[in-house]
Amino acid sequence: MYTFKSRAAADILMLEDTAKHILQLLDKTPGEPGILTVEQIPGALEVLEKAVQEDDARRKALEEAMRSADAERVAKAGQESAELGAVSLRQRVAPLAEMLRTSLAEKKDVTWHPKG
Repeated sequence: MYTFKSRAAADILMLEDTAKHILQLLDKTPGEPGILTVEQIPGALEVLEKAVQEDDARRKALEEAMRSADAERVAKAGQESAELGAVSLRQRVAPLAEMLRTSLAEKKDVTWHPKG
């Protein structure tokens, strides 16, 4: 588990795999405490939005492939769908993105630390 904190919002608890993935997207080191300063938040929001858009596009392509009559494409799409998981990146990122927007508006840094 990871805890994300800001003086502008309630704490967010995030499962380790999700937090690590998001931190890697943000070019931060998973497994260590860290900080996103107010100055870094706009860039972080851009990176997360781009990653969400890419994930949405992959999911849409997989849905289309699953509807295809081509058995090979369906099998590959099924494998990729399992790798993406049932919960979209958009859903996983939403609480943190909201914390980042609130923190930016109130000019507060966001920190995190792994628990355990």
